Amino acid sequence: MTTTPAAELVAPAPRQRRLRTEIPGPASRALQERRTAAVAAGVSSTLPVYVTSASGGLLTDADGNVLIDFGSGIAVTNVGHSAPEVVDRVRKQACWFTHTCFMVTPYEGYVEVCEALAELTPGDHAKKSVLFNSGAEAVENAVKIARAATGRQAVVVFDHAYHGRTNLTMALTAKSVPYKHGFGPFAPEVYRVPGSYPYRDGLSGPEAARIAIDRIEKQIGGDQVAAIVIEPIQGEGGFIEPAPGFLPALSAWCRDNGVVFVADEVQTGFCRTGDWFASSNEGVVPDLIATAKGIAAGLPLSAVTGRAELLDAVGPGGLGGTYGGNPVACAAALGSIATMRAEDLSSSARRVQDVVLPRLRALAEETGVLGDVRGRGAMLAAEFVKPGTNEPDADLTKRVAAACHALGVVVLTCGTYGNVIRLLPPLSLSNELLDEGLSVLEHAVRTEVRK
Repeated sequence: MTTTPAAELVAPAPRQRRLRTEIPGPASRALQERRTAAVAAGVSSTLPVYVTSASGGLLTDADGNVLIDFGSGIAVTNVGHSAPEVVDRVRKQACWFTHTCFMVTPYEGYVEVCEALAELTPGDHAKKSVLFNSGAEAVENAVKIARAATGRQAVVVFDHAYHGRTNLTMALTAKSVPYKHGFGPFAPEVYRVPGSYPYRDGLSGPEAARIAIDRIEKQIGGDQVAAIVIEPIQGEGGFIEPAPGFLPALSAWCRDNGVVFVADEVQTGFCRTGDWFASSNEGVVPDLIATAKGIAAGLPLSAVTGRAELLDAVGPGGLGGTYGGNPVACAAALGSIATMRAEDLSSSARRVQDVVLPRLRALAEETGVLGDVRGRGAMLAAEFVKPGTNEPDADLTKRVAAACHALGVVVLTCGTYGNVIRLLPPLSLSNELLDEGLSVLEHAVRTEVRK
């Protein structure tokens, strides 16, 4: 019997958006019926088209429709879908071995990822890392490390924050529905303070930081705080970029008070914002940095990286997990990092910003329904409001997103008020696809505003 080479089993990658059926089509609807019978209702999907293949910035569904991907699996496929270097390394590692558990018999790939993280993350101090599976695990373990290192318990987080779905990270997360409602009680010793939301609070970064620090000192006491945990740009809360000076002021206060500054860069990391990490934009050097999503191009991997003395404050056996730093996921991460370096994807993210922001700002001027257009790199957002006000318009946001989906462009919504469309295209997305996807979004906004 002859064997067909693996390369010949891969269909030619599509190069443009193509709609063969309505969205979702009959094959996807049939799969949705099977899903309804077998999958828990608590797992939701933005767009119920069932993907059969993906390449670069395009998704092909079960009906043969080809959609432009402005979501990247929520900022995961920064290097594009099925990036060759990632696929090659994953294939080789899967042939060698798929698991031993690093805590039983270790392997070089785990060490290589930790070495790369020490080199890429902000700061020139001695660093170490520990690997996990998800962003929530990374954030939770960052808190564990901070508590062990400081001997303190209190953790400070911010309005509009999102940090995960485990019990502790639900406590850190601000929004109730759908992330927290009905799942309590939550972990104690978590305190929430105001952040910086320039569009809505009108404050400078230093002013917003003074309010937050005053709240911490009066209600908790600086000597009781183990860690401040913050997203340099808030993700699920609405892609909220703090005013300049906010993060540096918080970081300085942490240094003065022996508090561990934890940057949750799960969504902002790995070239997404035009830098390897968003903290670097204002020269902030976190004590600990939590990463996931873009680190491994879709395979489950996350990390806590930070000051060596903090990581080593936890005794042997205090950190780990059966699958943390899985060898195949580590191979994907090394392939992803190699691709980011070779293709200079930080520059690509800045290119996306230079194309998208002027067009969205022009659309805001034209329609009067985009109260704020914001973001950095390829982490961009438009906040929808009722004309002449800053009152959130969640209904219009949903309609615009649905119109984009019907036309074959995957966009995501977010925000505490449900009124933000966020754009997270793969950093390798071509100018042609970026332009086409933006044209669809502009058409959708104009059409829905006229209704």
